Amino acid sequence: MGLERVVTRFLPQGLRTRLTGWLRGRHSPRMVWGYTDPTTGQWRSRTRISSSTFLYHPERISLDDNVFVWHYTILDGTGGLRIGEGSQIGAWVGLFTHSSHIAIRLYGSHYSDVPEDAKQGYTIRPVEIGRYVFVGAGAKILPGVTIGDGSLVGAGSLVRASVPPFSIVEGNPATVVGSTETLDRRYLRDPQLRSWYDEWREAGSSDAEDSDLPSEAGSDTRHA
Repeated sequence: MGLERVVTRFLPQGLRTRLTGWLRGRHSPRMVWGYTDPTTGQWRSRTRISSSTFLYHPERISLDDNVFVWHYTILDGTGGLRIGEGSQIGAWVGLFTHSSHIAIRLYGSHYSDVPEDAKQGYTIRPVEIGRYVFVGAGAKILPGVTIGDGSLVGAGSLVRASVPPFSIVEGNPATVVGSTETLDRRYLRDPQLRSWYDEWREAGSSDAEDSDLPSEAGSDTRHA
């Protein structure tokens, strides 16, 4: 019999209510401040990750500072995952850098006998999330995708193709439906906001290097 059931069955009402709340609170996800980037050894004091986030191959997951990862999200580091400064990843998001959708049929019951990096039909590709990107709740990013700086990925989107900087993408498959530069324009009439906005853009903008992003992430990543 679980501890909560014991509390519910045998304790007086007042004590039961307080203790049950405490037990449930212990298992509720919470935001944890700070992250040591295993690829550089640097401490990211302003990065926050939910205690419910699952990190697969954490040794290959690089997070810059001021990153926020909300509850019940999967960060897959198999092929290398990098999340840039200030980006926010919503709840129930999946950032995937591998897929076994072909390999499982090729190997059958011997699938577990072969290491990940030796399997045929086993997709392993890096994913990079740029700086100050917002990924909405329930979105899925597939292997090989790069999300350019300042972009916005709509909730529930399936992103199979790399995204140019400052794009708004949504849908399944996700397509570009707008620009965050256009969205932000009316807010940037405020001089203080304009100053802060320009500050991070000028501190190493990746617009130029991301301008040649491919239009498709690859047909073998569609089912990850």
